Amino acid sequence: MSGHGFHVHGPHDHELEHAAHHADKDRFAGTIAVMTAILATIGALFSYMGGATQANAGLFKNNAAIKKTEASNQWNFYQAKSSKQNMAELAVAIVADDRKATYQQEVERYKQEKAGIKKDAEKLEKEAADWDQRSEAELHLHHRWAQATTALQISIALAAIALLTRRKWLEWGMFGVAGLGLVLGGMALAHV
Repeated sequence: MSGHGFHVHGPHDHELEHAAHHADKDRFAGTIAVMTAILATIGALFSYMGGATQANAGLFKNNAAIKKTEASNQWNFYQAKSSKQNMAELAVAIVADDRKATYQQEVERYKQEKAGIKKDAEKLEKEAADWDQRSEAELHLHHRWAQATTALQISIALAAIALLTRRKWLEWGMFGVAGLGLVLGGMALAHV
């Protein structure tokens, strides 16, 4: 109420005055809160990608092991054919002349069969190496995503400390570490 030069503030006026006086602190808290929500969302996405690439790395390594086993089986088959070829060659050397042609045909057949088996085994070894390489690439991406996620988690922790202490330099630290996390996430996205 105003009257004759005398003015009395009501509770509402006092609250408005207080809010205007502390507007910077409220803006500070609002900025920190919004950034924390954004960083948490991006961090969740990075974490998902990290888990997905880790799972892929494991699956690809498993595929490599399967192909290595298949290649080993082919090499064992090749060795068995070599043993049979050696026996046929021995037979050519010790049997009567009228039976040598039969064993010589077996030697040639085993040579041809071994060539196909060798080709299959080498193909499987190459496939195993390719799966191993893909697994390593996925594991590298997993580490990149994990680094990005960790940086964002640290920035969120800095945001909480900045909010509690009202230190501007901690807010800038939060932005710096968050920027690092975003750069690492970009590198993972670009497969670097």
